[in-house]
Amino acid sequence: MTTDALSLTFSALADPTRRSIVARLARGEASVTELASPFKMSLPAISKHLKVLERAGLIARGREAQWRPCRLEPEALKTVADWVEEYREFWEERFDRLDAYLQEIQSQQLSDTATSEKENLNA
Repeated sequence: MTTDALSLTFSALADPTRRSIVARLARGEASVTELASPFKMSLPAISKHLKVLERAGLIARGREAQWRPCRLEPEALKTVADWVEEYREFWEERFDRLDAYLQEIQSQQLSDTATSEKENLNA
């Protein structure tokens, strides 16, 4: 079964541990040991998370002697950001229309209140 890149990315980011790893790598390269340190899990478990992130194209792993640094691959995140942007524009338009409607209602209520007060003064 073929899965598109966006689905792989969302699937990888669905896990809070992997999101934390991505957040850490946004600050710079890190080794598997460094990435594992905040978590109460084994290095093999962290490695499994890294494989998921790597398969989704979110990270890349290099090799420098015995050190295997991991680094963020921001292009995969840009794909997600672009996809989300389309829906942000959609919701902004909806919220703008809702805001205009609420202002219209508020204006009508103020007008009704002023008319009612004026009628009470004249009575």
